[in-house]
Amino acid sequence: MTPGIVFDIKEFAVHDGPGIRTTVFLKGCPLSCVWCHSPEGKDPAPQMMHTPRGDRIAGKAYTPEALAVYLNNQVSILNANEGGVTFSGGEPLMQAAFIHSTLDLLEPVHRLLDTSGFAERHVFGDLVRRFDMVYFDLKLMDPQAHRTHTGVSNAPILNNLQILSQSGVPFVIRVPLIPTITDTDENQRAIADHVYSLPGLLRVDLLPYNQLAGAKYPMLGMVYALHDLEKHPVNLRPDLFLSKGIQVLCH
Repeated sequence: MTPGIVFDIKEFAVHDGPGIRTTVFLKGCPLSCVWCHSPEGKDPAPQMMHTPRGDRIAGKAYTPEALAVYLNNQVSILNANEGGVTFSGGEPLMQAAFIHSTLDLLEPVHRLLDTSGFAERHVFGDLVRRFDMVYFDLKLMDPQAHRTHTGVSNAPILNNLQILSQSGVPFVIRVPLIPTITDTDENQRAIADHVYSLPGLLRVDLLPYNQLAGAKYPMLGMVYALHDLEKHPVNLRPDLFLSKGIQVLCH
């Protein structure tokens, strides 16, 4: 079976889906978001991190069997707390075959996919239907701005959002609010206009900028480009979504 590279497993997570969850963070991401708060998730290969507590490797190989055994040992506790298992990243769609193999071995439990939606249509469609819920990131609606700040087109993302809305799988749209980039009135309004009528939409989560996002970059020998925004106020506009009848959660 296809092995996978995991850079973290977070137990007792309460922000990665309903109830108490175990979140598996898979390595590798096709986007290069300038604000990424998990830079150790970008490269698909294990990396050395020079942390204040000493050096460590970010990224560990798992077989589907080994990961399923790990998760199945927690299923009873997760089910008892109305929780489940979340697959996140990086971008989990980059390791779709590994996820499929792991899901084949996973005991009955609520399953959530946390994704940017960037993948080939068949990869996305085949995988998303195996989940009970999806967290789907929407960052920028303007095509040029999206390419400038993430390095990729948003066309595959918007196409896959349509596939998701037709799949019958309930989903939450998550919007990372980056000051002056994604948090503008224009962008938030454009997202609201695009998603409000989609079947399956549960709500929109507005995620304020993580001011500690740049802390990990030097540990990986990387440079963080947005230090000037660390004290910049976030433009939070839940009203633009509420006016469309969309339920909003501000984190």
